[in-house]
Amino acid sequence: MKICVLGAGSWGIALTKLLSFNNHELSVWSIDPEEVAMLKEYCEQKDKLPGVILPGNVTFTTNVEEALADKELVVMAVPSPFVRSTAKNVSKFIKDGEIIVSVAKGIEETTLMRLDQIIEEEIPQARVAVLSGPSHAEEVGKCMPTTVVAASKDHALAKEVQNTFMTDFFRVYTSPDVIGVELGAALKNVIALAAGMADGLGCGDNTKAALITRGIVEITALGTAMGGAPETFSGLSGIGDLIVTCASQHSRNRKAGFLIGQGHTYQEAMNEVKMVVEGVYSAKAALALAKKYDVSMPIVENVNKVLFEDYPAKDALHDLLTRDRKREVSTLHWS
Repeated sequence: MKICVLGAGSWGIALTKLLSFNNHELSVWSIDPEEVAMLKEYCEQKDKLPGVILPGNVTFTTNVEEALADKELVVMAVPSPFVRSTAKNVSKFIKDGEIIVSVAKGIEETTLMRLDQIIEEEIPQARVAVLSGPSHAEEVGKCMPTTVVAASKDHALAKEVQNTFMTDFFRVYTSPDVIGVELGAALKNVIALAAGMADGLGCGDNTKAALITRGIVEITALGTAMGGAPETFSGLSGIGDLIVTCASQHSRNRKAGFLIGQGHTYQEAMNEVKMVVEGVYSAKAALALAKKYDVSMPIVENVNKVLFEDYPAKDALHDLLTRDRKREVSTLHWS
């Protein structure tokens, strides 16, 4: 296929490398002229994904019309805060029925919309699918075995995305549950901030396991209230992505949380990470959705307090541990 990747960050470049194995014709767009110049000279994203070399037949440009010309599929790989502005700017260059695959993870703070909803609103003529799962760019770029899920309400479209991206090291499953896949992907970043904060406070594996386990309970409760399927949150874009984002050395959300746990502000932490920390942008939206759907999300609530109310992470952890006594699973009863 003729494919355009919008966004030349670590994930966009890793997916470009991946797609090159299937002999697609590839162009990469970036808004940053210096980034494009670097990619043209070295075929490598030296700042964000060093060591991953792209083939010489990939084209790089800052001209979005040129990048999108005659393309059949577009990979929307810009960070979540820039999805709407990018979609708005490229809409006039997208043909009727053209495929857009959203690969960012987040919820828009001002509208509480999922990223697929934003793309459909700004580019109504496109066919939109989502690709998500436990897939750090640093490992995909090095061809390490990875599994993800392609979600679309259109079965044929999900299958087409599966066929486009799948290789012998990158396995793609399909799902009709776009809501669940998108929410699992976005909300896990907020929980990963909490896991990082616990690491920064010097907590151990017990704490990490507790945050992951109770975190997926919160994600599932909100996700199902919003129309997602409970099975999705037990899958790749739910517990799978949550585990890798809470535990991995590559996770920018965990790293930012670690720095916050050590006493840095969220802005200082993002400056240190030097890449967009999606969980910071999704945290307020997650809390607003919890209130809208009347879902209890104490981890998300405490992450917001630490990020935006100058509340010490150690106090937030204490608050979580000393909440009212509860049953683990409310649907299980004694006879």
